[in-house]
Amino acid sequence: MSMGRDIYCDTRLILDKLEEKFPSGALGASLPEQKATEKLLEDWTVDRVFPRAAQLIPPDMPLLNDLKWVKDREDYMGRSWAKSDIVQARPEALAHVRGFFELLESTTLADGRDWVLKTEKPSLADIHAIWPFHWLSTMKGALPPSTFGKEHFPKVYAWMDRFSKALKIAAESAPKPTTLKGAEAVKHVTQAELAEPEGMVDAEDPLGLKKRQYVESWPTDSGFNHRDSGQLFALTRREIVLTTQAKAGHRGVHIHHPRTNFRIRAVGADGGSKL
Repeated sequence: MSMGRDIYCDTRLILDKLEEKFPSGALGASLPEQKATEKLLEDWTVDRVFPRAAQLIPPDMPLLNDLKWVKDREDYMGRSWAKSDIVQARPEALAHVRGFFELLESTTLADGRDWVLKTEKPSLADIHAIWPFHWLSTMKGALPPSTFGKEHFPKVYAWMDRFSKALKIAAESAPKPTTLKGAEAVKHVTQAELAEPEGMVDAEDPLGLKKRQYVESWPTDSGFNHRDSGQLFALTRREIVLTTQAKAGHRGVHIHHPRTNFRIRAVGADGGSKL
C-alpha cells in the first residue's frame, strides 16, 4: 500500500496505518483488553493458522500446473509446492486446521455472539480472526465436507456467512477504484509528497542502529529471499522505515516494514554486509 511516497509492506502494518490515517472509519477496539484480543488473534492467524491453511490448497488446482507460479510460490514460502509434497502434507494440515475451527467454535463463538468482541458490526478483531477460514471455505476442494461441514462447526460457518454479507454491503457502497498500469503507478507515487513527517531512530533500541545508516530489511516468515535496502530513516518498537535512492526522473520513496517477523541489519553503502 502506498500513501504519497510512503510505501507500506505487510498486512499487519497496513491495517494499523489505515486505522491511524482514517479514524472516522476505524474498526479497531478502544478498550485495552479488547485491543489485546485483537493482537492475539492477529498473531494467531498469521503465524499459526495461515501456514497450515496454505497447505490445504487442493493438489488438482489448475495453478499448480503453471511452473512459473509454482516456482514463485516456492521462492516466496521457502518450501516445495510439488503436487506429491502437497498430498503428503495434507492430512497433518487438516488435523491442525480442524483444531483451529474447534477452538473458535468452542470458545470465542461458543456463546452465540455475532461478532468476536460482541460489537454491532464486524470489527478489526473479526478481520484478524476470519480471513484464513473464510479463504479456505471459498476454495473448492480445500476442506472435506465429511469433517468440515456446517454441521460440524455451525457457529463458525454462521459467523463467516454474516461476514460475507457485511463485506458485500461494504463493497457495494465503496467508491470505485482507479486502475493504473505499472509505469503509471510508479509515476503517481514518485511524484507525490511524503505522507508522514520525518521519524526518529530509537536510541534505546537493542540493535544500536543509527539514523541514515545503510541497512537492509526483510521478512523472516516468507518472502525472505528478497530484501529492501537503503538508509535508515526511522526505527521504533513497531516499525522500520528505509529511504531509497531515486532512479533518474523519479523521487525516492520511504519503505515501511513492521518489526514483527522482519529482520534489519547494517550493511555497507554498496549493500554488502557490515559486521
